[in-house]
Amino acid sequence: MEDLINRVASAAGIDTGLASKAVGMILGFLQKEGPQEQVQQMLAALPGSEGLIAQASSGEGGGLMGMVGGLMGGGIMGLGANLMGAGLDMGQISTVGRELMAFGREQAGEDVMGQIVAGTPGLSQFV
Repeated sequence: MEDLINRVASAAGIDTGLASKAVGMILGFLQKEGPQEQVQQMLAALPGSEGLIAQASSGEGGGLMGMVGGLMGGGIMGLGANLMGAGLDMGQISTVGRELMAFGREQAGEDVMGQIVAGTPGLSQFV
């Protein structure tokens, strides 16, 4: 998991703490909204992912944007608002998502990640 966090932090130009939080938030979103079988396969291929999800869910995005995310009721737009509330801009959110998906393909395989993208409402337009 450390490799993923360092890769995301470097690509997005953020510190590893924020990268860890963002990855955990996205994984938590996929766990809730994505196709369960494939998401479980992906999480199994990413040791430490459950810990990141738990950390991120204990303090989802803060500030005004985090509140907006909560008001939106979740979904991909709520995730985006929560990520912005955590301190990411749209470009950084896109970079984090792309790097996470690329790492997922390397670890869990193209088929699993393709099914996750196809089976998660709204995700395909962002990755």
